[in-house]
Amino acid sequence: MRIAKNLIYFTLIFLTFQSCKKSPDPLAVRNSVVDSTIVLFTKSLYKNQVDSVIAKNKFNGSISIAQNGEKLYEKESGYGDFQAKTKLDSNSVFAIASVSKQFTAVLILLQQEAGKLNVNDKASKYLADFQKPNFEKVTIHQLLNHTSGLNDFGENLQFESGSDYSYSNKGYNYLGEIVAKVSGKSFDQNVKGLFQKAGMKHSSTAGLFQGTDLAGANIGTLENAQKVENMPKRLAEKSIGTAAGGILSTINDLHRWNAALYSGKILKPESLAAFRKNYVTRKHYVLGNVGYGYGIMSNIGKPEAYFHTGYVKGAPSLLIYYPGTNTSVVILSNFANESRGKESIFVPHRRVKDITDAVESTVVELRKEMIR
Repeated sequence: MRIAKNLIYFTLIFLTFQSCKKSPDPLAVRNSVVDSTIVLFTKSLYKNQVDSVIAKNKFNGSISIAQNGEKLYEKESGYGDFQAKTKLDSNSVFAIASVSKQFTAVLILLQQEAGKLNVNDKASKYLADFQKPNFEKVTIHQLLNHTSGLNDFGENLQFESGSDYSYSNKGYNYLGEIVAKVSGKSFDQNVKGLFQKAGMKHSSTAGLFQGTDLAGANIGTLENAQKVENMPKRLAEKSIGTAAGGILSTINDLHRWNAALYSGKILKPESLAAFRKNYVTRKHYVLGNVGYGYGIMSNIGKPEAYFHTGYVKGAPSLLIYYPGTNTSVVILSNFANESRGKESIFVPHRRVKDITDAVESTVVELRKEMIR
């Protein structure tokens, strides 16, 4: 990455000198040249490095990187339907699994903006399941950042609410119930309204899905892929839950979501700040130490980035946003060789994030040095 940075730097000096010779506004020309040259080099870098990740890992899915609405990289690799040998394309609809949690968190914050709840409220105010000993102190805030102590595989709290961290799908499904209760509309209808607000035309919940471009989910090996049955309906079942992991989307719709959310089109500034805030640091099994906000993770240190992984059987995903350059990264797959374990399943996702983290850091630094 250091060699690439130096090459960009010297190219910029040359191009800026040539462009500014006859310009009445050298500074404006200089800044424009800096931006356009960085974009060109970034596109070339992504093509070489992300293409390599796809090839080495035999990645089956879609990877797309966009900056300020402009595509820097996009590639669909492999099959949408392994049996019919149908190729994936930009319209393919994927299960995004726990990437869904940020939509649920945003819906909670929208209800707070409407005055229908407060994140510091006790969940027992809204749901009978929390009106029992040890559960009555659990707050919406704790459900949002996984500090409630709820146990996905048992009935008792794992620890006193607010005293520790434990990732909980059950907690997010309760948040979905709270959204429905205070809004007077089903969770599915609330999410549908959120899609409309963000301009997402090809996204759905598992319960409402009626599309024809479902990529589905597959396990086994690429040579003998086995289709996960009952997709996408199984995503709405209690074992997963729509609010925790039951949203379906496309690469382009998720770019639209990132753009709308982080530009302030969806939430008020104070709500967006609460959404992004790092409330607790956790050790992620794939990405290492990360901060956790409301349904979203963040880098510890530079570059500034917000992201979330997702996994339901046969469908791993990762969505990233870099506010420093307004860059959106979408990685969706409909295949997983589960015999290798989750860490192996997410190797291409982690490799791509390593690349985009490095590029983001370099670009932000270059722009500080070159643009005045």
